[in-house]
Amino acid sequence: MARKAAPKRTAATKKKAAVKKKAPAKRTAVKKTVPAKKSPSAVGSKMTKMQVLTEIAEKTDLNRKQVNAVLDELETVIERHIKKRAVGEFTLPGLLKIKRVKRPATKKRKGRNPATGEEITISAKPASIRVRVTPLKKLKDMAI
Repeated sequence: MARKAAPKRTAATKKKAAVKKKAPAKRTAVKKTVPAKKSPSAVGSKMTKMQVLTEIAEKTDLNRKQVNAVLDELETVIERHIKKRAVGEFTLPGLLKIKRVKRPATKKRKGRNPATGEEITISAKPASIRVRVTPLKKLKDMAI
């Protein structure tokens, strides 16, 4: 098999100087302008459950029945957390913490009536369970 002869190099076939291409301009991340959160306006009077449901439904894409179902389910979740033989604590993130607290029984004891100064007997009380609700930072800041 015959080899092909290498092409002759002449002055016309000199390589042209490579033209350096400019790097494409770096794109800066386009930040979407998010409107600043307005602080919610203060409510003038106490709202009923129906008014609360209606307002939440207006602010979200849910209807009033769906909002009511969500609140009912939240109630069920809280109940499951604080009932007997359960964890005993539920946190609504950022807002509040609900705890089941056991109070021990107290014995019968003597005390004084602060108004008259007379000695009285304070009756014994059985052990009981209380529910304590603690506001978290976000809720405290809302009240300021």
